[in-house]
Amino acid sequence: MKISIITVCFNSAKTISDTINSVASQDYPAIEHIIVDGASTDDTVDILEKAPSVAHFVSEPDKGIYDAMNKGIAMATGDVVGILNADDFYLNKSVISQIAQIFNNEDVDACYADLVYVKETDTNKIIRYWRSQPFKPGLFLKGWMPAHPTFFVRKSVYQQHGLFNLNYRIAADVEMLFRLLEVKRINTVYLPETIIKMRLGGTTNKSLKNIQKQNQEVLMILDAYYDRVSRIHFFVSKILNRCQQFLSRPPSL
Repeated sequence: MKISIITVCFNSAKTISDTINSVASQDYPAIEHIIVDGASTDDTVDILEKAPSVAHFVSEPDKGIYDAMNKGIAMATGDVVGILNADDFYLNKSVISQIAQIFNNEDVDACYADLVYVKETDTNKIIRYWRSQPFKPGLFLKGWMPAHPTFFVRKSVYQQHGLFNLNYRIAADVEMLFRLLEVKRINTVYLPETIIKMRLGGTTNKSLKNIQKQNQEVLMILDAYYDRVSRIHFFVSKILNRCQQFLSRPPSL
């Protein structure tokens, strides 16, 4: 079974080496690492050209992060596809082996796990613990979603149900996960382990404006499916969940 890892980046010279090395150090033998760069103007492309573990990379303008992810998925030749951001890295060298073992069960369409947000300048400093849970219908109404960087899915699922919807500028990952889990009810497995360290400062959380825009898009997604959802229930549940993420810590770290 081949597993394709998609990394999209733009001017990521400060962190992309950590991401590349994280994938290259995995003990699973059949990994295809694909990097889609948005025409970086720093040293990112130089780093990619010197990385023998990167199977394919392209550097060209795109329409944003989700357009780049769609390009990467289209390039992937693996049976299973995962997405690892350019400032994220796997917690240890056996992560992909664990994922592959889950997909040995042919009934599994996708799996996801937990991650920790870490300080940009000190990746040993945990700021937030994103602990997920097994999917149950209706969880998205509470502002829940699995951690997208931990989400692995068979490429055949993308081929059957479509890629990221570019009508959503910030919440296309939420729309994708909602479509696959809630609408299409694909068969998912939750791995209750932390598998990724994610540096703070991503697109969604880098400003209050982006957080507001994401919530607006998420509510549009939910309203389209459920008619109109309760704003009070959504925001209260989401705030309580996020507070828990800042207060709790993974047991094994």
